[in-house]
Amino acid sequence: MPNLKQTVWLRVAGFCGVITPIIVLSLILLAISFSPWFSWTENALSDLGVHEVAILFNSSLMVGGFLIMIFASGLMRTQGQSRVGFIGSFALILTAMSLFAVGLFSESAGRIHFYVSVSFFTLGILSMFLIGIALIRDSSERKIGAFSILAGVFAAAVWIVFWNFPHKGDAIPEILSSLAASTWAIVMGIRLLMLSSKS
Repeated sequence: MPNLKQTVWLRVAGFCGVITPIIVLSLILLAISFSPWFSWTENALSDLGVHEVAILFNSSLMVGGFLIMIFASGLMRTQGQSRVGFIGSFALILTAMSLFAVGLFSESAGRIHFYVSVSFFTLGILSMFLIGIALIRDSSERKIGAFSILAGVFAAAVWIVFWNFPHKGDAIPEILSSLAASTWAIVMGIRLLMLSSKS
């Protein structure tokens, strides 16, 4: 029975890893399509959370945060004795909580919105690095481990490069970093689904 529960949970977590980025990014793009005032160069994505599409945008982040928690808990169960992998998975849970908080505390909430937004991107990048390091130590997981690290490098590099140029809005690095993390989540979600079929 424990093996059955493990299999079911891995499948649910893997499914969440695959569908969450698709759902969240689709809803964000939908919110943008309903916001003719939005500019990729002048605005941050969070500006959508205080206008006419606020409910759509903020609820998508909160739902996404909840689903990522499930995905992260599934990843944590596959880390075995890897302390680095466990910490990376825990960082992903904190990332999910931060995303939920970004939706809960919109820009109108003041400084707390800034703090949870920075936490979301920082912890997300850290989790990809740590999980990648844990996986690359296993000879059978080196390719996906390298992919995880590269996804983290790209997500971080976007911010480093962007902040070296004069700018007004943060929407471009936000979406590029999110796309890197989303691709990573989908790949890792598929990995969990494959692992569940073997257990």
